[in-house]
Amino acid sequence: MKHPMKMALLGLLACAGCDAGGSSLEDAGGGGGAGVAQGGAQDFGQFRQILEDGGLPHPSTLDDVGFFNEHKVDFPAADCGQNVCLHGELGVMGNMITGSNCTLMLLGMNTPIDPSTLERPPLNLAIAVDVSGSMQGPNIAHLREGLFRMLDDLRPQDRVSLVAFNAEAQLLVESVAGDDPDFAAAIGTLSADGSTNVYAGLRRAYEAVRAHEAQGHQNRVILLSDGEATAGITDDARVVEMSRQYNELGFGLTTVGVGQSFDPDLMRELSIAGGGAFYFLEDGEAVREVFEEEVQAFLVPLATDVRIDVNVHSGYSLRAVYGTKDAIVEGNDASIDIASLQLAHRTSTDDDAGGRRGGGGAIIAEVIPVDASVGAGTVGSLAMSYSVPGSDEVVVQDVPIRSDLAPGDAPEGGAFDSEGVEKAFVMLNIYAGFEMASTRAAYGDLSGALGVLVPLRTSVARWLSDNDDADIEDDLLYIDMFVDNLYFAGATEPPPERRPPEAWPAD
Repeated sequence: MKHPMKMALLGLLACAGCDAGGSSLEDAGGGGGAGVAQGGAQDFGQFRQILEDGGLPHPSTLDDVGFFNEHKVDFPAADCGQNVCLHGELGVMGNMITGSNCTLMLLGMNTPIDPSTLERPPLNLAIAVDVSGSMQGPNIAHLREGLFRMLDDLRPQDRVSLVAFNAEAQLLVESVAGDDPDFAAAIGTLSADGSTNVYAGLRRAYEAVRAHEAQGHQNRVILLSDGEATAGITDDARVVEMSRQYNELGFGLTTVGVGQSFDPDLMRELSIAGGGAFYFLEDGEAVREVFEEEVQAFLVPLATDVRIDVNVHSGYSLRAVYGTKDAIVEGNDASIDIASLQLAHRTSTDDDAGGRRGGGGAIIAEVIPVDASVGAGTVGSLAMSYSVPGSDEVVVQDVPIRSDLAPGDAPEGGAFDSEGVEKAFVMLNIYAGFEMASTRAAYGDLSGALGVLVPLRTSVARWLSDNDDADIEDDLLYIDMFVDNLYFAGATEPPPERRPPEAWPAD
């Protein structure tokens, strides 16, 4: 069940404030520099697609890294003197579902590098394309279209291999120049039939990259599939472990998922281990975004072996870290290890060009006030280190986070260090609402899901009445779709005395 009126409204919002031309860092709104994105999930396209089709998304289709990366958050100027700058900011307000205190520390990353001036190294690239029967119809058509679009970004000095796989893997083109007509011809022959041997296709692509490894080239594999392994080695853990062994040799991996039956788990895990991006192609517009706008960004790492240490001072308790898959929380300390950071193409919140991918850079640490007697002062501190790709240089940065409020204080209307952290606060609340609602819906508690989304919808609409933000406006549309789909599925209004579940209980 599509929502034609909402789809039309989506198109109008997407066009609002579009910049058809390129934008430089000097004229970027907010002046904070281009976004920096982690490897791993980069969008929540599958979650959106299910809502647009009138369904109720399963919580497994929602990912905090992907959701945050579809929102451009403005940070302070990237003037740290390095390729990646770390920022730490504080936000405090009642949460947008029940109103209880929500305090967060925003870990933001950006870069002074202008995306339009970035020169990427030549590629040693292998592309593994799923041509199994499940890819028939629009799926294989989207992949062919995307690969043809990628041709414009490949250069004569690039070396490209193409692997097609179903029950078996076949090397169609081996290490040809980026402008070789044989590569384009091979793309045109791709057709779908048979079962899916992800292991064989991915391994064959890695072998092609390894066989043609060259100094000064970036060695990378792109896997295009619906993520459902049905032949050969089908155990996800074994596929990921095989891929990780090649990743440790310096071969990165980006994954692109397609199809209504897409299973995100394997593709997400592979991209995280491979230090690359993970995308879902829900429609033709997504094909354009990924293969035309993001291909340059996700193939160029700004930093590798990234480590961020978070320390929360007395007066607060560290409860959770959102926006990264590799955070380990121990008491009031957290360590975050990220394989690589990549340039995101958006340089401002208005630079959406009809889409929302690639804002990047936002990690949120949620803290609980536990001792107001410590008074105002330092809330926490951040320390980041990373390696500069292609060199032995290691960069170290330290960032304190302070507050004029005592733990637990929350002025009416909230207190935020910047507009960026205020937007991050709203993002976290919407993500939490989507997660709770989809979880309750999956267990059949449709009224409980409604009880989460209705107050959230009111709070988000109220925030938007005072703030102009295309990303959050888009989120509100999907909150409305979720509510409509719940009603259509038979949800009834929860009784007034039934409070929504507590979004962030005091542990």
